[in-house]
Amino acid sequence: MIPFSPPRIDSRTLKAVEDVLRSGWITTGPRTKEFEKRLATYCGADRVIALNSWTNACELALRWFGVGPGDEVIVPAYTYCATANIVMHVGAKLVLVDVLDDFTIDPQAVRHAVSPRTKAIIPVDIGGLPAHMEEIMRIAEEARARFSATGGPQSTLGRPLVLSDAAHSFGARIDDRPVGTQADITGFSFHAVKNLTTAEGGALAFHLPRAFDVEAIYQWFNTMSLHGQSKDALAKNRPGAWRYDVTAPGFKCNMTDIQAAIGLVELERYDTDTLPRRRKIVACYQDAFAGDPRWLTPIMMDEHRTSSFHLYMLRARHATEEQRDAVIRAIAERQVSVNVHFIPLPMLSHYQGLGYRIQDFPNAYQHYAREISLPVYYDLKDEQVAAVIAATMEAMSEIMG
Repeated sequence: MIPFSPPRIDSRTLKAVEDVLRSGWITTGPRTKEFEKRLATYCGADRVIALNSWTNACELALRWFGVGPGDEVIVPAYTYCATANIVMHVGAKLVLVDVLDDFTIDPQAVRHAVSPRTKAIIPVDIGGLPAHMEEIMRIAEEARARFSATGGPQSTLGRPLVLSDAAHSFGARIDDRPVGTQADITGFSFHAVKNLTTAEGGALAFHLPRAFDVEAIYQWFNTMSLHGQSKDALAKNRPGAWRYDVTAPGFKCNMTDIQAAIGLVELERYDTDTLPRRRKIVACYQDAFAGDPRWLTPIMMDEHRTSSFHLYMLRARHATEEQRDAVIRAIAERQVSVNVHFIPLPMLSHYQGLGYRIQDFPNAYQHYAREISLPVYYDLKDEQVAAVIAATMEAMSEIMG
Protein backbone atom coordinates (compact mmCIF):
# COMPACT_ATOMS: atom_id res chain seq x y z
CA MET A 1 0.00 0.00 0.00
CA ILE A 2 1.35 3.43 -0.92
CA PRO A 3 0.72 5.59 2.17
CA PHE A 4 -0.65 9.11 1.95
CA SER A 5 1.81 11.25 3.88
CA PRO A 6 4.38 9.61 6.18
CA PRO A 7 6.96 11.92 7.81
CA ARG A 8 10.56 12.00 6.69
CA ILE A 9 12.63 10.33 9.41
CA ASP A 10 16.19 9.34 8.58
CA SER A 11 19.55 8.96 10.31
CA ARG A 12 19.99 12.74 10.63
CA THR A 13 16.64 13.04 12.36
CA LEU A 14 17.40 10.18 14.73
CA LYS A 15 20.85 11.58 15.55
CA ALA A 16 19.44 15.04 16.30
CA VAL A 17 16.85 13.60 18.70
CA GLU A 18 19.43 11.33 20.32
CA ASP A 19 21.72 14.30 20.92
CA VAL A 20 18.91 16.14 22.69
CA LEU A 21 18.07 13.15 24.85
CA ARG A 22 21.70 12.69 25.81
CA SER A 23 22.10 16.40 26.57
CA GLY A 24 19.74 16.16 29.52
CA TRP A 25 17.77 19.18 28.26
CA ILE A 26 14.59 18.00 26.55
CA THR A 27 12.04 20.77 27.24
CA THR A 28 12.11 24.33 25.89
CA GLY A 29 15.75 25.30 25.73
CA PRO A 30 18.62 26.28 23.43
CA ARG A 31 17.46 24.29 20.41
CA THR A 32 13.99 25.83 20.53
CA LYS A 33 15.49 29.32 20.68
CA GLU A 34 17.80 28.50 17.77
CA PHE A 35 14.88 27.13 15.76
CA GLU A 36 12.96 30.36 16.35
CA LYS A 37 15.88 32.47 15.14
CA ARG A 38 16.36 30.40 12.00
CA LEU A 39 12.65 30.47 11.22
CA ALA A 40 12.63 34.26 11.53
CA THR A 41 15.61 34.50 9.18
CA TYR A 42 14.00 32.15 6.68
CA CYS A 43 10.70 34.06 6.62
CA GLY A 44 12.19 37.53 6.96
CA ALA A 45 9.98 38.07 10.01
CA ASP A 46 10.68 40.45 12.88
CA ARG A 47 10.38 37.64 15.41
CA VAL A 48 9.11 34.05 15.58
CA ILE A 49 7.92 32.06 18.56
CA ALA A 50 7.74 28.27 18.33
CA LEU A 51 4.89 26.58 20.20
CA ASN A 52 3.33 23.13 20.44
CA SER A 53 0.75 23.46 17.64
CA TRP A 54 -0.76 25.83 15.11
CA THR A 55 -4.01 25.70 17.07
CA ASN A 56 -2.65 26.86 20.40
CA ALA A 57 -0.33 29.39 18.76
CA CYS A 58 -3.12 31.05 16.79
CA GLU A 59 -5.60 30.93 19.66
CA LEU A 60 -2.99 32.72 21.74
CA ALA A 61 -2.73 35.34 18.98
CA LEU A 62 -6.48 35.99 19.17
CA ARG A 63 -6.28 36.26 22.95
CA TRP A 64 -3.33 38.68 22.70
CA PHE A 65 -5.42 40.88 20.41
CA GLY A 66 -8.27 40.83 22.91
CA VAL A 67 -10.78 38.93 20.77
CA GLY A 68 -13.71 37.66 22.79
CA PRO A 69 -17.50 37.57 23.21
CA GLY A 70 -19.32 40.11 21.05
CA ASP A 71 -16.52 40.17 18.47
CA GLU A 72 -16.54 38.65 14.98
CA VAL A 73 -13.80 36.76 13.15
CA ILE A 74 -13.99 36.06 9.41
CA VAL A 75 -12.94 32.55 8.30
CA PRO A 76 -13.37 30.67 5.00
CA ALA A 77 -15.95 27.90 4.99
CA TYR A 78 -13.39 25.67 3.27
CA THR A 79 -10.76 24.92 5.91
CA TYR A 80 -9.88 22.44 8.62
CA CYS A 81 -11.91 22.85 11.80
CA ALA A 82 -8.91 24.18 13.78
CA THR A 83 -9.26 27.54 12.03
CA ALA A 84 -12.79 27.90 13.33
CA ASN A 85 -12.34 26.15 16.67
CA ILE A 86 -9.98 28.82 17.99
CA VAL A 87 -12.69 31.42 17.34
CA MET A 88 -15.09 29.28 19.37
CA HIS A 89 -12.52 28.93 22.16
CA VAL A 90 -12.27 32.69 22.71
CA GLY A 91 -16.05 33.13 22.61
CA ALA A 92 -16.22 35.23 19.43
CA LYS A 93 -18.73 34.87 16.59
CA LEU A 94 -17.55 32.88 13.59
CA VAL A 95 -18.36 34.60 10.28
CA LEU A 96 -17.94 32.16 7.40
CA VAL A 97 -17.38 33.22 3.78
CA ASP A 98 -17.02 31.31 0.52
CA VAL A 99 -13.84 30.59 -1.44
CA LEU A 100 -12.50 31.13 -4.95
CA ASP A 101 -11.84 28.51 -7.61
CA ASP A 102 -8.27 28.14 -6.27
CA PHE A 103 -9.69 27.02 -2.87
CA THR A 104 -8.55 30.22 -1.05
CA ILE A 105 -10.77 32.75 0.70
CA ASP A 106 -12.76 35.09 -1.57
CA PRO A 107 -11.62 38.67 -0.85
CA GLN A 108 -14.90 40.15 -2.10
CA ALA A 109 -16.82 37.91 0.28
CA VAL A 110 -14.54 39.12 3.08
CA ARG A 111 -15.19 42.75 2.12
CA HIS A 112 -18.95 42.20 2.32
CA ALA A 113 -18.65 40.37 5.66
CA VAL A 114 -16.65 43.03 7.49
CA SER A 115 -18.63 44.85 10.19
CA PRO A 116 -17.75 47.20 13.07
CA ARG A 117 -17.50 44.07 15.24
CA THR A 118 -14.89 42.40 13.00
CA LYS A 119 -11.75 41.99 15.10
CA ALA A 120 -9.82 39.53 12.96
CA ILE A 121 -9.66 38.02 9.49
CA ILE A 122 -8.11 34.57 9.08
CA PRO A 123 -7.24 33.82 5.43
CA VAL A 124 -6.21 30.20 4.85
CA ASP A 125 -3.46 28.99 2.49
CA ILE A 126 -4.98 25.81 1.11
CA GLY A 127 -2.76 22.95 -0.05
CA GLY A 128 0.28 25.21 0.06
CA LEU A 129 -1.10 27.97 -2.20
CA PRO A 130 -1.17 31.33 -0.41
CA ALA A 131 -4.36 33.33 -0.17
CA HIS A 132 -4.59 36.68 -1.96
CA MET A 133 -2.91 38.45 0.93
CA GLU A 134 -2.41 41.88 -0.64
CA GLU A 135 -6.14 42.21 -1.19
CA ILE A 136 -6.96 40.89 2.29
CA MET A 137 -4.61 43.43 3.87
CA ARG A 138 -6.22 46.18 1.77
CA ILE A 139 -9.65 45.14 3.06
CA ALA A 140 -8.38 45.23 6.65
CA GLU A 141 -7.12 48.77 6.06
CA GLU A 142 -10.46 49.79 4.55
CA ALA A 143 -12.14 48.58 7.77
CA ARG A 144 -10.13 51.05 9.86
CA ALA A 145 -12.85 53.73 9.73
CA ARG A 146 -15.46 51.40 11.23
CA PHE A 147 -13.20 49.50 13.62
CA SER A 148 -14.24 49.55 17.28
CA ALA A 149 -11.17 49.01 19.46
CA THR A 150 -11.32 47.98 23.11
CA GLY A 151 -7.82 49.14 24.07
CA GLY A 152 -4.46 47.41 24.09
CA PRO A 153 -3.21 45.96 20.80
CA GLN A 154 -6.55 46.73 19.13
CA SER A 155 -6.09 50.45 19.71
CA THR A 156 -2.47 50.31 18.53
CA LEU A 157 -3.37 48.51 15.29
CA GLY A 158 -6.61 50.40 14.73
CA ARG A 159 -8.14 47.83 12.39
CA PRO A 160 -8.91 44.11 12.25
CA LEU A 161 -5.95 41.82 12.80
CA VAL A 162 -4.97 39.72 9.79
CA LEU A 163 -3.92 36.35 11.18
CA SER A 164 -2.76 34.15 8.31
CA ASP A 165 -3.46 30.43 8.55
CA ALA A 166 -0.29 29.27 6.80
CA ALA A 167 -0.46 25.75 8.24
CA HIS A 168 0.02 24.37 4.70
CA SER A 169 2.31 26.96 3.21
CA PHE A 170 5.68 27.11 4.95
CA GLY A 171 8.12 27.81 2.12
CA ALA A 172 5.48 29.13 -0.27
CA ARG A 173 6.18 32.52 -1.82
CA ILE A 174 4.25 35.67 -2.63
CA ASP A 175 5.96 38.00 -5.11
CA ASP A 176 9.10 35.95 -4.53
CA ARG A 177 9.09 36.55 -0.76
CA PRO A 178 8.59 33.63 1.64
CA VAL A 179 5.23 33.47 3.38
CA GLY A 180 5.57 34.97 6.84
CA THR A 181 5.60 38.74 6.36
CA GLN A 182 2.43 39.38 4.34
CA ALA A 183 0.02 39.34 7.30
CA ASP A 184 0.23 40.91 10.76
CA ILE A 185 0.82 37.48 12.26
CA THR A 186 1.37 34.25 10.33
CA GLY A 187 0.72 30.87 11.91
CA PHE A 188 2.63 27.79 10.74
CA SER A 189 2.00 24.13 11.50
CA PHE A 190 4.75 21.54 11.91
CA HIS A 191 2.42 18.59 12.44
CA ALA A 192 3.59 15.14 11.34
CA VAL A 193 2.01 15.41 7.87
CA LYS A 194 3.39 18.86 7.06
CA ASN A 195 6.26 19.61 4.66
CA LEU A 196 8.46 20.59 7.59
CA THR A 197 7.62 18.60 10.70
CA THR A 198 8.58 18.67 14.36
CA ALA A 199 6.23 15.71 15.03
CA GLU A 200 3.77 18.16 16.58
CA GLY A 201 4.35 21.86 16.67
CA GLY A 202 3.63 25.31 15.32
CA ALA A 203 4.98 28.83 15.20
CA LEU A 204 3.92 32.45 14.88
CA ALA A 205 5.81 34.90 12.69
CA PHE A 206 5.29 38.56 13.63
CA HIS A 207 5.26 41.38 11.10
CA LEU A 208 3.34 44.11 12.87
CA PRO A 209 3.52 47.88 12.29
CA ARG A 210 6.38 49.78 13.91
CA ALA A 211 4.10 51.08 16.66
CA PHE A 212 4.38 47.64 18.26
CA ASP A 213 7.31 46.53 20.43
CA VAL A 214 8.00 43.14 18.91
CA GLU A 215 10.35 42.07 21.72
CA ALA A 216 7.69 42.84 24.32
CA ILE A 217 5.16 40.88 22.26
CA TYR A 218 7.53 37.91 22.05
CA GLN A 219 7.95 37.99 25.82
CA TRP A 220 4.17 38.10 26.32
CA PHE A 221 3.68 35.03 24.14
CA ASN A 222 6.59 33.23 25.80
CA THR A 223 5.14 33.95 29.24
CA MET A 224 1.57 33.06 28.33
CA SER A 225 2.68 29.76 26.75
CA LEU A 226 4.06 28.74 30.17
CA HIS A 227 1.12 29.35 32.49
CA GLY A 228 1.95 33.05 32.73
CA GLN A 229 5.24 32.27 34.44
CA SER A 230 7.77 35.08 34.15
CA LYS A 231 10.72 32.73 33.51
CA ASP A 232 10.98 29.65 31.35
CA ALA A 233 12.94 26.59 32.45
CA LEU A 234 16.08 27.74 30.65
CA ALA A 235 16.10 31.10 32.42
CA LYS A 236 15.37 29.50 35.81
CA ASN A 237 18.23 27.07 35.33
CA ARG A 238 20.86 29.78 35.61
CA PRO A 239 22.66 29.84 38.99
CA GLY A 240 20.56 31.54 41.66
CA ALA A 241 17.77 32.40 39.21
CA TRP A 242 15.11 30.08 40.59
CA ARG A 243 12.67 32.79 41.71
CA TYR A 244 9.78 33.53 39.33
CA ASP A 245 6.39 35.21 39.23
CA VAL A 246 3.08 34.38 37.57
CA THR A 247 1.75 37.50 35.89
CA ALA A 248 -1.45 36.07 34.38
CA PRO A 249 -3.37 32.77 34.24
CA GLY A 250 -1.66 31.55 31.08
CA PHE A 251 -1.65 28.35 29.08
CA LYS A 252 0.73 25.44 28.42
CA CYS A 253 1.77 25.31 24.79
CA ASN A 254 5.55 25.64 24.60
CA MET A 255 7.69 23.72 22.10
CA THR A 256 10.31 21.30 23.40
CA ASP A 257 13.93 20.93 22.33
CA ILE A 258 13.12 17.41 21.09
CA GLN A 259 10.66 18.90 18.62
CA ALA A 260 12.97 21.77 17.72
CA ALA A 261 15.84 19.38 17.00
CA ILE A 262 13.73 17.66 14.34
CA GLY A 263 12.72 21.04 12.96
CA LEU A 264 16.30 22.26 12.71
CA VAL A 265 17.25 19.25 10.60
CA GLU A 266 14.26 19.76 8.34
CA LEU A 267 14.80 23.50 8.01
CA GLU A 268 18.43 23.09 6.96
CA ARG A 269 17.47 20.90 3.97
CA TYR A 270 14.09 22.42 3.20
CA ASP A 271 14.86 24.59 0.18
CA THR A 272 17.65 22.43 -1.23
CA ASP A 273 16.08 19.00 -0.82
CA THR A 274 12.49 18.89 0.44
CA LEU A 275 10.82 21.48 -1.77
CA PRO A 276 12.56 20.37 -5.00
CA ARG A 277 11.41 16.80 -4.47
CA ARG A 278 7.83 17.85 -3.73
CA ARG A 279 7.85 20.16 -6.76
CA LYS A 280 9.00 17.27 -8.98
CA ILE A 281 6.23 14.97 -7.75
CA VAL A 282 3.61 17.66 -8.35
CA ALA A 283 5.01 18.30 -11.84
CA CYS A 284 4.55 14.62 -12.66
CA TYR A 285 0.94 14.79 -11.55
CA GLN A 286 0.31 17.98 -13.53
CA ASP A 287 1.77 16.43 -16.68
CA ALA A 288 -0.41 13.34 -16.26
CA PHE A 289 -3.76 14.96 -15.44
CA ALA A 290 -3.72 18.40 -17.10
CA GLY A 291 -4.47 17.05 -20.57
CA ASP A 292 -7.35 14.82 -19.47
CA PRO A 293 -10.70 16.67 -19.59
CA ARG A 294 -12.10 14.48 -16.81
CA TRP A 295 -9.88 16.27 -14.29
CA LEU A 296 -9.38 19.76 -12.89
CA THR A 297 -5.78 20.24 -11.79
CA PRO A 298 -4.89 22.57 -8.90
CA ILE A 299 -3.17 25.93 -9.28
CA MET A 300 0.35 25.52 -7.95
CA MET A 301 1.76 28.81 -9.25
CA ASP A 302 0.56 32.06 -10.79
CA GLU A 303 1.88 35.56 -11.45
CA HIS A 304 2.28 36.38 -7.75
CA ARG A 305 2.11 33.10 -5.82
CA THR A 306 4.12 29.89 -5.64
CA SER A 307 2.82 26.95 -3.63
CA SER A 308 4.78 25.02 -1.02
CA PHE A 309 3.55 21.88 -2.85
CA HIS A 310 2.01 20.55 0.35
CA LEU A 311 -1.03 18.90 -1.26
CA TYR A 312 -2.01 17.90 -4.75
CA MET A 313 -5.75 18.67 -4.71
CA LEU A 314 -7.10 17.04 -7.86
CA ARG A 315 -10.78 17.40 -8.77
CA ALA A 316 -12.94 15.03 -10.80
CA ARG A 317 -14.52 17.58 -13.13
CA HIS A 318 -18.03 16.14 -13.54
CA ALA A 319 -18.30 13.92 -10.46
CA THR A 320 -20.95 14.10 -7.80
CA GLU A 321 -19.90 13.66 -4.18
CA GLU A 322 -21.04 10.04 -4.32
CA GLN A 323 -19.10 9.36 -7.52
CA ARG A 324 -16.00 10.98 -6.04
CA ASP A 325 -16.29 8.70 -3.03
CA ALA A 326 -16.59 5.69 -5.33
CA VAL A 327 -13.44 6.76 -7.21
CA ILE A 328 -11.59 6.99 -3.89
CA ARG A 329 -12.69 3.46 -2.97
CA ALA A 330 -11.54 2.20 -6.35
CA ILE A 331 -8.15 3.87 -5.87
CA ALA A 332 -7.81 2.25 -2.45
CA GLU A 333 -8.53 -1.15 -4.01
CA ARG A 334 -5.43 -0.53 -6.10
CA GLN A 335 -3.33 -0.13 -2.95
CA VAL A 336 -2.98 3.65 -3.02
CA SER A 337 -3.98 5.91 -0.13
CA VAL A 338 -5.60 9.22 -0.98
CA ASN A 339 -7.49 11.77 1.09
CA VAL A 340 -9.99 14.64 0.92
CA HIS A 341 -9.15 18.19 2.02
CA PHE A 342 -11.49 19.24 3.58
CA ILE A 343 -15.09 18.66 4.60
CA PRO A 344 -16.36 22.28 4.65
CA LEU A 345 -17.21 23.57 8.09
CA PRO A 346 -20.98 23.95 7.44
CA MET A 347 -21.17 20.20 6.73
CA LEU A 348 -19.82 19.28 10.18
CA SER A 349 -22.31 18.57 12.96
CA HIS A 350 -21.15 21.25 15.37
CA TYR A 351 -21.34 24.06 12.84
CA GLN A 352 -24.62 22.79 11.42
CA GLY A 353 -25.94 23.03 14.96
CA LEU A 354 -24.94 26.68 15.04
CA GLY A 355 -27.03 27.38 11.95
CA TYR A 356 -24.44 27.37 9.18
CA ARG A 357 -25.73 25.87 5.91
CA ILE A 358 -23.54 24.52 3.12
CA GLN A 359 -26.05 25.90 0.60
CA ASP A 360 -24.74 29.36 1.47
CA PHE A 361 -21.24 28.39 0.31
CA PRO A 362 -21.68 26.86 -3.14
CA ASN A 363 -18.02 27.07 -4.19
CA ALA A 364 -16.88 25.36 -1.01
CA TYR A 365 -19.28 22.48 -1.60
CA GLN A 366 -18.50 22.17 -5.30
CA HIS A 367 -14.76 21.94 -4.61
CA TYR A 368 -15.16 19.48 -1.74
CA ALA A 369 -17.54 17.18 -3.62
CA ARG A 370 -15.00 16.60 -6.42
CA GLU A 371 -11.68 16.82 -4.54
CA ILE A 372 -9.16 13.96 -4.18
CA SER A 373 -5.76 14.64 -2.58
CA LEU A 374 -2.98 12.48 -3.99
CA PRO A 375 0.15 11.47 -2.02
CA VAL A 376 2.99 14.02 -1.97
CA TYR A 377 5.94 13.38 0.33
CA TYR A 378 9.73 13.30 0.16
CA ASP A 379 10.20 9.53 0.20
CA LEU A 380 7.61 8.86 -2.52
CA LYS A 381 9.59 7.12 -5.28
CA ASP A 382 9.20 7.84 -8.99
CA GLU A 383 7.74 4.40 -9.61
CA GLN A 384 5.23 4.99 -6.82
CA VAL A 385 4.22 8.30 -8.38
CA ALA A 386 3.57 6.40 -11.60
CA ALA A 387 1.53 3.85 -9.66
CA VAL A 388 -0.57 6.61 -8.07
CA ILE A 389 -1.28 8.11 -11.49
CA ALA A 390 -2.21 4.74 -12.96
CA ALA A 391 -4.48 3.82 -10.05
CA THR A 392 -6.24 7.18 -10.17
CA MET A 393 -6.80 7.02 -13.94
CA GLU A 394 -8.02 3.42 -13.78
CA ALA A 395 -10.38 4.20 -10.91
CA MET A 396 -11.86 7.15 -12.80
CA SER A 397 -12.41 4.99 -15.88
CA GLU A 398 -14.00 2.25 -13.78
CA ILE A 399 -16.46 4.57 -12.07
CA MET A 400 -17.17 7.28 -14.64
CA GLY A 401 -15.87 5.99 -17.97
